Amino acid sequence: MLDQFSRPETNQIVAFLEKIGLSVRAADITERAFLPGIQIAGGVLLIDDARLEWPGDLLHEAAHLALTPADQRASIEYNVGQDGGEEIGALAWSWAALCHLQLAPDIVFHAGGYRRESKSLIENFSAGRYIGLPFLRWLGLAGDDFPHMIKWLRD
Repeated sequence: MLDQFSRPETNQIVAFLEKIGLSVRAADITERAFLPGIQIAGGVLLIDDARLEWPGDLLHEAAHLALTPADQRASIEYNVGQDGGEEIGALAWSWAALCHLQLAPDIVFHAGGYRRESKSLIENFSAGRYIGLPFLRWLGLAGDDFPHMIKWLRD
């Protein structure tokens, strides 16, 4: 795959998401999006490179797709993450992904998001206090050697 996005982190994240089986596509997003430059339509993660502010947001949104049962993934539209348990699971999934990709924590947990709790999230995950890990274990995605993942997508 040729690099199709302007930032190396975006290309690295997209390559990873495609490798694990999530659908990603470049798009022009003209309507207001929950996160700038990102939208989900029909279970596909759409990226508007010109409007994307934080490449790490792709991992968090992808986490919601990954935590959705496979048979429901294609029906996901626009905004995901309305369930609190799934939201904290998405935090843990995002942490595991950034570790796997060897990205700096603030690429995902940036100052522009997470209701100004990004520093606290980074401190907790860095100290081994894995918020959301029980949810990932319950789904069979992670085990005792977190942030290593058993698998990335929910069946």
